[in-house]
Amino acid sequence: MTRYIAAYDTEMSAASRPGPHVPTCLEACRRIVEVHRAHRMPATFFIVGRTLEESPSEYRALLDDPLFEVASHSYSHRMLLDHPICGPAADRAQVEREIRQGKAVVEDVFGRPCVGFRPGCGFVEGLRGATVALDLVAEAGYRYVSSVLWGADFSLPAPLAEPWSYASDGHPEINEYPAHGWHENLLKDNNRVFGQEPQRVILFPTPFAAAVPPHPVRTPQEEIQYNNGYFIDAAIAAHSSYVTLIWHPWSLALSDPAMRVLEMTFQLVRDRGLPATTFAEMDRSRRA
Repeated sequence: MTRYIAAYDTEMSAASRPGPHVPTCLEACRRIVEVHRAHRMPATFFIVGRTLEESPSEYRALLDDPLFEVASHSYSHRMLLDHPICGPAADRAQVEREIRQGKAVVEDVFGRPCVGFRPGCGFVEGLRGATVALDLVAEAGYRYVSSVLWGADFSLPAPLAEPWSYASDGHPEINEYPAHGWHENLLKDNNRVFGQEPQRVILFPTPFAAAVPPHPVRTPQEEIQYNNGYFIDAAIAAHSSYVTLIWHPWSLALSDPAMRVLEMTFQLVRDRGLPATTFAEMDRSRRA
């Protein structure tokens, strides 16, 4: 049966937001957590170390809950590999810091192991062939990574890829869990708040014609139509082992302060009869 994993790339701090009209991740997470607790819906929060360091006690009070997994989203969101949209790779010392210190901050704040890692922005092939990064991930003690966040040629939406291990890269102990669908901040053109112009991320011709809107989505109903509902139903039809979307707390709160899209998505998950889990639980079940 297809399982559902709610996941959030928790990366904006008060220091990095482009203006007071843009919610920080902490502000957004407070609203997100309310909806999760009301629905008893588990989630994985991939959190940037520097973001966590800015408000450690607040994040601990909010996310130290059996419903939630807290994983690393790197230390400062620097690139592990060259990325045509997000920029060039950091040097080797910084890559090590992104991997090791991001994990250490999560473990220090929450007092429990951090087993998962999602690098900033993600990649098409994940960490395949990235020997230095994979060795550091293994040495740091991560159990899994979720680093496939794009389709071919860094296009969106990301396809419904299944998990694999990095055995062919010498690390059979590390599993990869790709994410699916749109980076919802790009689907809504919300990166304009940073002064970024929209970039072409859609393949031509696209393999996901029904998931490509004629304009940036403007309502929760459109987000369900072109992303959340589309990929949940596509995963069920394909008998995928799981489905997970690429959500950013600040962007969700900017477009939908009441978090109606979460309410609608979680109700859809319940209506479809999908069991909900976290990446850590998914990984444990695959290894059992």
